[in-house]
Amino acid sequence: MSEAERPLVDLDRRDAPRPEGGPSQPSGLMDLLGVAAVLLDSDGRVVLWSPQAEELYGYTAAEALGQYAVQLMVHEEHWDWVIKKFVEVMETGQSWGGTFPIKCKGGGTRLVELRNMRLLDDLGDFYALGLGTDSPRLREVERDVALSTRLISQSPIGIAILDTDLRYVAVNPALERIHGIPAKDHLGRAYREIMRDTKFEVPEAAMREVLRSGVPLVDQSTIVGRSPADPELRKHAWSISLYRLEDTQGRVLGVADLVVDVTERYESAMEATETRRRLAVIADGSARIGTTLDVGQTAQELADVTVPALADVAAVDLLESVLDEHRPASRSGPAAFRALAVKAGYPTEAVRAADPPGRIAAYESDRLATQCVRTGRPVLISHADSSDLNRIARDNHAAALLARAGVHSYLAVPLTARGTTLGFLGLTRARDPRPFDEDDLAIATELASRASVCIDNARTHQSVRNAAETLQRSLLPDHPPHLPGLQVASRYLPAQAAYEVGGDWYDVLPLGGDRTALVVGDVMGSGIQAAAAMGRLRTATAAFADLDLDPARVLQHLDKITSRLEQYIATCVYAAYDPHRAECHIANAGHLPPALIRSGRRPQLLDLPTGTPLGVGGVPFETTRLSLAPGDQLVLYTDGLVESRHHPIDERLDVLLRVLDAPECPLEDTCDRLLRELRHTDVHDDVALLVARARAFTPDRAAPRRQGLP
Repeated sequence: MSEAERPLVDLDRRDAPRPEGGPSQPSGLMDLLGVAAVLLDSDGRVVLWSPQAEELYGYTAAEALGQYAVQLMVHEEHWDWVIKKFVEVMETGQSWGGTFPIKCKGGGTRLVELRNMRLLDDLGDFYALGLGTDSPRLREVERDVALSTRLISQSPIGIAILDTDLRYVAVNPALERIHGIPAKDHLGRAYREIMRDTKFEVPEAAMREVLRSGVPLVDQSTIVGRSPADPELRKHAWSISLYRLEDTQGRVLGVADLVVDVTERYESAMEATETRRRLAVIADGSARIGTTLDVGQTAQELADVTVPALADVAAVDLLESVLDEHRPASRSGPAAFRALAVKAGYPTEAVRAADPPGRIAAYESDRLATQCVRTGRPVLISHADSSDLNRIARDNHAAALLARAGVHSYLAVPLTARGTTLGFLGLTRARDPRPFDEDDLAIATELASRASVCIDNARTHQSVRNAAETLQRSLLPDHPPHLPGLQVASRYLPAQAAYEVGGDWYDVLPLGGDRTALVVGDVMGSGIQAAAAMGRLRTATAAFADLDLDPARVLQHLDKITSRLEQYIATCVYAAYDPHRAECHIANAGHLPPALIRSGRRPQLLDLPTGTPLGVGGVPFETTRLSLAPGDQLVLYTDGLVESRHHPIDERLDVLLRVLDAPECPLEDTCDRLLRELRHTDVHDDVALLVARARAFTPDRAAPRRQGLP
């Protein structure tokens, strides 16, 4: 008999448990078949008639007892054959069985499966016992059993029957193959004796619940574990369905365990999930890396994306020769790296093995980081041993830290842009048990490629920005050591690192007659060109101021000069303070209004004719006269101090006045407070700030006095 033809292997009945001191529970199969018993004496008369016979044949016991069975139950055309068989059974004692058309009450016919045998009583008399059941019903049960046996034996689904104590009583060939254990080694053993992996505590509990409730569990429990046949090999995935088994009388017999090996489907699903994870990491990197034009920030964004999605610890290091153009690159010997970013998914000593951001460290030529940047190829160490850790770390101390942290896998990817290797991304795994593989390398390479371009752009931009900022700062003035009747403090802050420097400037110009000119302006635009335009305007302002011109006339001349600076326009506030008259003359060219703080009063914005920006041309400017008593303060600023993307300018100017509404303090402190309270992180413009306070003035009569403003 082939394996496919073998029936469901059953536990031998001799091994079935019996209640001590009594019979086992009856089977419901006899009740299902409805077996009828009829006893005949040696003459063929009915002497016993069971209730099942009444149900099968239709005659009551009263109608049947004492009657000749052949006349009662056999059609006349079959009498001779039946009498002959009756005589054979009674004389020879050989039983007879088969299907026979019985005459039922009312004359109808029913096919009955019969078993006839001779009986002997204690007096030596013979009787004939006839057992019968409805033949169509018997054939139906036979077909069901045959079909069930064939389906179970040939089914690719593993099937087991377990009793109420969860011991195997039957196992089909498919389950033998799935478990790798013969059926005979299952029988009589508990479920967890076979399925020892802790993962199978879940289906064991589910079986008990199905036995208790009778509610089946259909393809709802996928268990991933190791087969009893190969506990050291790859994991398998099984889909499990459970059904409670009952007999026709509703008694619980046990539970049916249906097992389908879905390992391939599970692995495909895991692979699809991993693919989605990789795409999600790459998409996250595309959105998060390169949000600014700052080298350090971009490096930190790269580290943030890779941890913990790809690694437990990430470090981004750039070659010092890339960041410092005056430092030549070396193709041999140690490589100098500047650490830009380190990120860990949890507290770990592996962080101490990496260089903190900002530190410059030398890695010997045999280190993997050095090999990565000099060859331009990634380095993948799936399973790192102690010798690998020594090549990963900068020195022996760092290698010991990596070992204590449990680092077992390493990946280094070069940061390359426009044919130049800038540095490398280093990734380690310790708590994550998975070794780095080719898929991880593909993700890291994609992220590093994007970050490299962004870092290179930021590096180039930073170089240009540094040049512009250097130029701009070189054009800004130092305060004169002595200003008659005035105290002055100033600040200049360049734009944030992600943006170009602008054309903001301030100036403090000593004039004849003890007067002082205060100037704040803003060339619209950014970069070296804007800074150069600002320098030209500042030079022109100083020249016109030295002519003792009215502020409005100074702005008119600056307007003509600005109109010749191609596309540039500028805003400017020009104020000239005369300590002899305690007066300030102010003119505005499209600039934000200065703030005035008088002693004992609330700060206010000066109501000046706004005028048009410099470079528009054709619109006259006006000069406003303002008295300044000792202690009064004038605050001039550019729009970078108060502008915000999320608040109207009027609200921001109100905030300016609230910040200025404070007890009198040194002007330097006022500048710091204004920048601290008003300089928002979402403002990407430079700031020029000038604060002047009038003070008591005693003329120096020995000093010559030039003619001042009227």
